[in-house]
Amino acid sequence: MSVVLYEKRGRIAYITLNRPEAMNAINEEMHLKLWETWQEFDADDGVDLAIVTGAGDEAFCAGADLKTHATDWVKRSQSALFPREKIKDGLGGLTRGYHRMYKPVIAAVNGWALAGGLETAMACDIRIASDNAQFGSFEPRRGYHHGDGGIVRVVNTCGVGIALEMNLTAEPIDAQRALQCNMVSKVVPQAELMDAAEEMASRILRNDQWAVRSAKETIFNVIGRQLDDQLAQEAYMGYTGASNPPVAELLKNFADKTDKGRVGKNKTEL
Repeated sequence: MSVVLYEKRGRIAYITLNRPEAMNAINEEMHLKLWETWQEFDADDGVDLAIVTGAGDEAFCAGADLKTHATDWVKRSQSALFPREKIKDGLGGLTRGYHRMYKPVIAAVNGWALAGGLETAMACDIRIASDNAQFGSFEPRRGYHHGDGGIVRVVNTCGVGIALEMNLTAEPIDAQRALQCNMVSKVVPQAELMDAAEEMASRILRNDQWAVRSAKETIFNVIGRQLDDQLAQEAYMGYTGASNPPVAELLKNFADKTDKGRVGKNKTEL
């Protein structure tokens, strides 16, 4: 069976890291298969959103499988060009390389998300955790630290404090602590995890997908910029959307109070 399972149901693509015997650690085979999977997902106009999870109940992903990666990395690190190669390569494509894909990606974190597994989860747009999920940056115990976006994305999403705590202590945090520091959006019982991820997906899919992808691109574009640049980027991306063909009809529906997704007396079910 493939180390990455890819299934399409309606407008959702389900991507499962499938090495439960190794806590879904990413070996070289899975790394290459994930690259292929993200390429297929990005190019497929029939799907608008992906949900990523791990096989089994123990782990979302334990990171890079050091049995296959460690020796190769140490050997290749002797070459001055190795960092350039890894900048293009990332871990599994989503952490770096396919990180500028604008279709939304939800992580359903069903257990341990360690090292590169944490980096993979953080590379997703929204994370929902089971109540037994654990998040950890264990690399400093082994003489190195995140190199595939773990530090950067934890700083950007959770702040400097939690990034320092996780990387200096190399101790994990549980799902409730992850919720408190904005690492995850929701914590649910393990049995309800995929239902919660699909409910979140349905809230995204009821929106205009051009607008969703433009909003994601805008968010990526404003990270790290000065305020005036951020405001200019938002204005440019937002107002150019007025030329998007569905906008006039959607705005008319809003004015007529017939549009979907309203709340209160005009609530539309998902």
